[in-house]
Amino acid sequence: MQNLFMLIFYVFSFYAFLPGLISRTFGFRAFKRGRVEREIALTFDDGPDPRYTPLLLDLLKRYGAKATFFVVGAHAERHPELLKRMVDEGHVIGIHNYEHKTNWLMRPKTVKRHIHKTEEVIKKATGSRAIFYRPPWGIVNMFDYSLGNLHIILWSSLFGDWRYKLGAKRLEQRLMKKLKAGEVILLHDCGMTPGADERAPENMIKALEAYVAEGTRRGFRFVAIDEMIALTEKSKSLVPSRMKRLMIRLWLGWETLFHAAFRTIPVGLPAPTFHYRMAKYHGGELHIGEGQEPLRNGDPIVELHFDNKLLMKIAHKSTSPIASAIRLVRAVEKELPHFASVLAKDPVAKAAKAVYGVTMITRGADRLGFHIHDLPKGLFVRMSKIYLRFLMRVLTPSHKSNKSKKSDKLTSEIIPRAITFSIPDLLKLAHPANAVTIHDNESKQAARKRDVARSLQNAEQMDLELEGAVMDRPGG
Repeated sequence: MQNLFMLIFYVFSFYAFLPGLISRTFGFRAFKRGRVEREIALTFDDGPDPRYTPLLLDLLKRYGAKATFFVVGAHAERHPELLKRMVDEGHVIGIHNYEHKTNWLMRPKTVKRHIHKTEEVIKKATGSRAIFYRPPWGIVNMFDYSLGNLHIILWSSLFGDWRYKLGAKRLEQRLMKKLKAGEVILLHDCGMTPGADERAPENMIKALEAYVAEGTRRGFRFVAIDEMIALTEKSKSLVPSRMKRLMIRLWLGWETLFHAAFRTIPVGLPAPTFHYRMAKYHGGELHIGEGQEPLRNGDPIVELHFDNKLLMKIAHKSTSPIASAIRLVRAVEKELPHFASVLAKDPVAKAAKAVYGVTMITRGADRLGFHIHDLPKGLFVRMSKIYLRFLMRVLTPSHKSNKSKKSDKLTSEIIPRAITFSIPDLLKLAHPANAVTIHDNESKQAARKRDVARSLQNAEQMDLELEGAVMDRPGG
């Protein structure tokens, strides 16, 4: 008898308990939480219910919210018009077995029969097959992992809303604690299943309206599970691999050592955009502006370096070198007046002849006032090209698209160039408090409006030019 008991225990553990525990705890072969910025997935089990589901659909429609309904096949079979309305209003329908029975107590063949029967009900009502499956109570067995094209969907938060005595106010309070991006919310639009209270959806709908209203006010989007999964996959593709993270740490460590060794000065604390240091120019004569003496060998310069941490953030948010270049130019355009103001207060920097740096942007930098110069061909140019390709491979997402392949081709063809900005011309961009004094508010507002108008006028043309632009190479 003891051996029989142990056999039953082991079979039950491997068939039902362990798969359920692993899926619920670790999300193995199941989706339970999104990795997004402002989306929340609303999911509803056990319906449709002829009394409460229409009220729920009305609520969702008022707020432009989308949801996923995991329907019980027997309920859906009696109300195909509700399934059709769900699809017509942009919602997603999933399978919740034909009857609300746990998979632990059914053979694999029986589970598949439940799924197939519900799938046919959904197809007959809507014309399309369901691809998402939520087992009742979220309980899976080991054979549920082999359900073909069905995606198992669990949840990140549930609230006991099937109990009427919980009350709408307490349910609302629980919901508000989970007003967070990435949540997969589980609620119930039917109280006819075992263990539920028939009138419980009344409280759910009242609490949900307050939740959706507050979420909408805060800027959250309520989406169906298919969109949540797609956004999560996209977000995961932007996360660097372990090797990339190691290379980024080494790269940022090198920057820290560089700035410490050469005592560069950050501009824009606590999150600097630039770093600079005083140096001597070494090279051939360079034209740095009309009416300005050319830059000659031995002249004092302000050596400019773009902050690598900011570069990493820009590249991480971009899908290609072109997109990174556009964001980079925007950042430089925004911070250039502040940089000029910092130099205006530095007597040593003010005495230099020009700002000097090395860039991979061939178009766009000149529109900001920089002069662009070809570098002598040699080892430095070849090594810079290798550095850029390596840098973009480390920083940009690993997934490819036609656009990013085109960007990679452009990246492989570009060459580094020197950029200069004469100190007298740069100081003209300094903020009014450090350059020209404007005495009256009307003049300040007029100047601000001119700057905004000029930026808007140049924005479209600059974006077009940047279609041929590439990533800036940090000096460090």
